[in-house]
Amino acid sequence: MHLNQLTQALPTVLGQVGGDAIVHGIAADSRSVHPGDLFVAVSGVSVDGHRFIADAVDNGAVAVIGERSPQTLPHLPWGAFTYVRVPDSREALGWLCAAWEGFPSRRMTLVGVTGTEGKTTTVALVHSILQAAGLSASMISTVSARIGNEELDTGLHTTTPNAPEMQRYLHQMVESGSTHAVLEVTSHGLAQHRVAGCDFDVAVITNITHEHLDYHGTFDEYRAAKTRLFTGLRHSSRKSDIPKIAVLNRDDESYSTLRELTVERQIVYGMTQSADLWADSAAFSPEYTRFELHTPKGDVPIETALVGDYNVGNILAAASVGIALKLDLDAIRLGVAAVKAVPGRMERIVEGQDFTAIVDFAHTPNALDHALRTARTMTGDGRVIAVFGCAGLRDREKRTAMGTVAAELADLVIITAEDPRTEDLDEIMSVTARAMIVRGRQEGVHFWRVPDRGEAILLACQRAKPGDVVIACGKGHEQSMCFGTIEYPWDDRTAMREALRGQSLGGLPTSPQRRVSS
Repeated sequence: MHLNQLTQALPTVLGQVGGDAIVHGIAADSRSVHPGDLFVAVSGVSVDGHRFIADAVDNGAVAVIGERSPQTLPHLPWGAFTYVRVPDSREALGWLCAAWEGFPSRRMTLVGVTGTEGKTTTVALVHSILQAAGLSASMISTVSARIGNEELDTGLHTTTPNAPEMQRYLHQMVESGSTHAVLEVTSHGLAQHRVAGCDFDVAVITNITHEHLDYHGTFDEYRAAKTRLFTGLRHSSRKSDIPKIAVLNRDDESYSTLRELTVERQIVYGMTQSADLWADSAAFSPEYTRFELHTPKGDVPIETALVGDYNVGNILAAASVGIALKLDLDAIRLGVAAVKAVPGRMERIVEGQDFTAIVDFAHTPNALDHALRTARTMTGDGRVIAVFGCAGLRDREKRTAMGTVAAELADLVIITAEDPRTEDLDEIMSVTARAMIVRGRQEGVHFWRVPDRGEAILLACQRAKPGDVVIACGKGHEQSMCFGTIEYPWDDRTAMREALRGQSLGGLPTSPQRRVSS
């Protein structure tokens, strides 16, 4: 493909040194450049891709995209490659990859779901509703990617795929015959332009609560990153008669901001009649949730295996997409009913025990609040025993907030590891422990600190009595845990099964068999 064809896709070009070139591929890592490639020099958090332009050219790059002016790059072999300057290399990478793949998102109806909690479940519900309506649909979520009839594991701690992967996935969806696609879009994915070049038709918000302030700095910046999904609707390519639609949560604080954005249509969901879609007559049990769904097209009874009042909100969000795309109410009802579980989201683990064991992804104060309240509805006269930790090198304010939530809503708590990374695990746990003590909880009576997560889950199960609920929060579907800079294989669901059998899942640096005495 000609370089000039690719650069036509860029929102802004600040200048070009050199002429057109034939491009054989696109790379953002100089080590993966092949002869004839276009190298995109991305300015990262710790590594500046501009430092590796010479290496990329040595490896055969015929063109380079970068942010810096040529005058600041004096030692490059000018004349050996074409240099195109842009305001943001990350954003350029997304558009270049979209152009390279033939703008696949323009050949499908594209739905994006963002928010702090509920994204993965909402994506699964929307996908199921689309399928129930007889449409060929694909999806990408934190848990997995489904392209046509093929399901792909999206990895360990993955969120929104990077731009090259995203555009390849979308291209594969088009090739599989998909007419619709649903993407889970994170704040990191939006801030880092991983979905640049994705032309969305429907943007959905679940909620915006306290999360990722370690990366975004302030709550306002975090909210601004989420908002990009909606402001992007104004600039995305039009597809036949599909309007650009924003699906908003009337009950969330984000509503007052997002409702002011100019889009062609807004659909509002919530728990009161002031919303376009709303629910009432809700009934909850440990096995199901039932409610009456009211929509502009009429009313429909909903029954789902997804438990908890927060899942009513997720269903309302997904149903709003169905209404936005003019799907039948029966497709919405059947699509919701078809989702029996979402991996790592209030997922039950059964090994013949006389109490309920659950693994959930709740890793924010708000999500932990919802998870523990839902667990309480499953206990009858039993107790809620919670196992959770707080991640290292992440939002430190959560550590106190989550301890406060657990102190108020759980009967017993085991504080443990959750991706401590390079931080001191004992210090992380101590912050949460202090929050529980402030709330009147006594260590050794109401809560314990157990650094090894396998031992922590085992202790919770050993203390459980008939009718209790043991819930391990924070890891959900994830397949690894990070200590230092190493990802160790880990699955809370496997750990829970081992604990129910009376064993502790090892394999972590904190595991008893891995400890090294000095």
